Amino acid sequence: MATKKKTVSADSSNPMDTLVNLWPYMWPSDRLDLKMRVVWATVFLVISKFVLILVPYFFKWATDALNGKLDMVGLLPTFLLGAVVLVVLYNLTRIAQVGLNQLRDALFASVGQYAVRQLAYRTFVHMHQLSLRFHLERKTGGLSRIIERGTKGIETIVRFTILNSIPTLIEFLLTAAIFWWSYGFSYLAITAFTVWAYIWFTIRASDWRIGIRRAMNDSDTDANTKAIDSLLNFETVKYFGNEEMEAKRFDQSMERYEKSATQVWTSLGWLNFGQGVIFGVGTAVIMVMSALAVQSGQQTIGDFVFVNALLMQLAMPLNFIGFVYREIRQGLTDIEQMFDLLEVEAEVVDCPEATPLVIGQGAIAFKDVHFHYDPERPILKGISFEVPAGKTVAVVGPSGAGKSTISRLLYRFYDVQQGSITIDGQDVRDVTQKSLRSAIGMVPQDTVLFNDTIAYNVRYGRPGASDADIEQATEIAQIGHFIKELPDGYGT
Repeated sequence: MATKKKTVSADSSNPMDTLVNLWPYMWPSDRLDLKMRVVWATVFLVISKFVLILVPYFFKWATDALNGKLDMVGLLPTFLLGAVVLVVLYNLTRIAQVGLNQLRDALFASVGQYAVRQLAYRTFVHMHQLSLRFHLERKTGGLSRIIERGTKGIETIVRFTILNSIPTLIEFLLTAAIFWWSYGFSYLAITAFTVWAYIWFTIRASDWRIGIRRAMNDSDTDANTKAIDSLLNFETVKYFGNEEMEAKRFDQSMERYEKSATQVWTSLGWLNFGQGVIFGVGTAVIMVMSALAVQSGQQTIGDFVFVNALLMQLAMPLNFIGFVYREIRQGLTDIEQMFDLLEVEAEVVDCPEATPLVIGQGAIAFKDVHFHYDPERPILKGISFEVPAGKTVAVVGPSGAGKSTISRLLYRFYDVQQGSITIDGQDVRDVTQKSLRSAIGMVPQDTVLFNDTIAYNVRYGRPGASDADIEQATEIAQIGHFIKELPDGYGT
C-alpha cells in the first residue's frame, strides 16, 4: 500500500495553511545554508522597516528647519547647515531602505527557487509513478499546463507570503504606534478604519475575481491541450486535410480565454479604483485634521508634511496587501490542480515485501488471468498459457481481443483482477517493478522516439552504454551503415 503524502489543500482559503505546508521546503532540514539565508533575510526585513520609518521624520525636520521652526540649538551650527544635513539624511535613509530590501530579496531568492525546484521535482516523479491508465485518460497538453502554472503559483505563494505580508504588518503597526503617540487616538482610529475598509474591500473583490480566474485557466488549459494534441498528430491532420477544423477548435478555446482574460483585467480595474477611493477618503480626512491643527498652532508645517509622507508611505504596503492577497489567492487557484495530481495514488505499487526478480530460464506463465479496463467490458476471461524458456510464442487475434493488454500486464502497467502471471515461478506482483522491467526488452508496434539524437534514443535502453556498445547494437539491427552515412551520424 502506498503511503499518502501530506499535501497542501487546494481548497484552503487561509494562506497561513499553505505557508505551514510549504515551510519544510523553505526551511529544509538538510540545508543549513538556506536556513541562514532565511534568518538573515528576516533580519534585514525588520531593519529596513525601522529605517523606513525614519524617512518621513527627516522630511518633517527638514521642512521645519527651512521654515525656521526646528529647535536644534547646539546640534547644528547654522540654520542652512541644519536643513542641508537633514535633506541629505532624508535621501540617504531612502537609499539605505532600498538597499536593505534588495539585499533581503537577494538572500531569499535561492530559498524560494529551492522550494519551487523541490516541489516541481516531486510532481515530476509522482507523474511517472502513476499508472498507464492515468496517462491514457489525461491530455498531455493540459497536464503540462497544470504543472507549469502550479510551479509558478508555488513561487508566488512562497515569495509574497514571506517577503510582503510580514513587512506590511510590521509597517502598519509602526505607523499606528507613531500616529497614536504623536497625534492622538483620533488619527489612529481613522487610519485603522481606513486600513480595515481597504483590506475588507480587497478581500471581497479578490474572492469575486477568483471565479473569473478559474474560468480563464480552464480555457487556457483547453486551448493548450488542443494545440499540443494537434501538433503531436500533425501527420494525421494532414492525411485528412483537417487543418481548418483544428484551427477552428483551437480558436474556439482561445475565444473563451479571450473573454475570461478581458473580465480579469476589467475586474482588476474596478478593484484598483475602489482601493484608491477608500484610501483617498481616509487620507483626505487625516490631512484636513492636520491642516486645521497647523492653522490653530497645534502642529507645524513639518507635522503636516510628516503626516502626508507617512500616509503615502503606508499606501505602498497597503497596495501590496491587495496585490499579495490577489497573488496568493490566484496562486492557490493555479496550484490546486497540481496538488490534486499529487493526491492521486499510484494504481500499481510494489508490495512491502517485494524483492528483485531473479532470472533463471526466463519461463513465463499466465494462469487463469482475468482483467478488464472497465468492469462492464471484460478483456481477458481466464486466459492461461506458457512461454517456455528459449521458445517463441505468437499471440494473434482481432483488434480489441487483448493482445497489447497481455504485454502491459506482463510489464505490470496494470495488475490482474484474478489469476497470476509468473516468471520462473515468481509472481510479478511480488517483485519490484524496476527489476521486472529491466529484465524485459520491448519492441513497440509504434515507433516512439525522443526529440533528441539517434545516439540518445539507442542508448535510452541502457543509459550507461558506451559509444562502442551503441554502434554494435545498430550493426546488429542492420542500420549502422545507414546512420554512418547521415551528415551528423549518430548525432542526427
